Amino acid sequence: MTKEKNAVLNYMSKHGLKRFAPKAALVDMDGTLYDSMPNHAKAWHDLMTGIGIECSVDEFFLYEGRTGVSTINMLFNRAYGHDATPEQAADLYHHKTELFAQLPSVHVMPGAPEMIKGLRDAGLETVLVTGSGQNTLLNRLDTDFPDAFPVDRRVTSRDVKHGKPHPEPFLLAMEKVKVAPVESIAIDNAPIGVKAGAASGAFTIGVVTGPIPENVLKDVGADLIYSSMEEMSENLPALIESFKCNNQ
Repeated sequence: MTKEKNAVLNYMSKHGLKRFAPKAALVDMDGTLYDSMPNHAKAWHDLMTGIGIECSVDEFFLYEGRTGVSTINMLFNRAYGHDATPEQAADLYHHKTELFAQLPSVHVMPGAPEMIKGLRDAGLETVLVTGSGQNTLLNRLDTDFPDAFPVDRRVTSRDVKHGKPHPEPFLLAMEKVKVAPVESIAIDNAPIGVKAGAASGAFTIGVVTGPIPENVLKDVGADLIYSSMEEMSENLPALIESFKCNNQ
């Protein structure tokens, strides 16, 4: 039995399903569609150390998926014991986006275009679910992934009250395309995003694209884990076939 079929059977058992016929794929952006996390981590680190808050570059890989304000407030609470004011948070996040834009342009994640094409060819609607609100990458989506993520099929930090790890971003994405959690696949590379996807009830795929090991993604609820986006794109036919086998 393939690991894809085993994962689907386990998901069906967990949710009491007799069949699993996903209709939508809810896809993260940073670290999933784009190899952008090293730049984000550096921008966050430069921003925070620049205002005197001690932090490491690598810790920002663990915060991936949070909204900018959530990340700022978490670090403010650690350093000062309180949130930033709304004005401080807005100014700091704006500066962070400027620092990110000054870094070398990021590349599309290897395997991501093939994955998106495979999902769409299989009849799944693709919806963006990102904790970012930065136009630097959002404005590239139409060029890099044509027709896959139109504006009405995007959930960003601007659309939610509760960002990842809360399930709200994925639940809002489901509402946009009128699907139930058990008709959805969530795809994310970060522990916070995987946790949010699992909490939403979607079949959740964790993809390792940075320094976070597989066991961390498993511990926060991933139903299926791939070691890279390339591995996922290569094994997507097996995953799609596992859906068909379980719907007969």
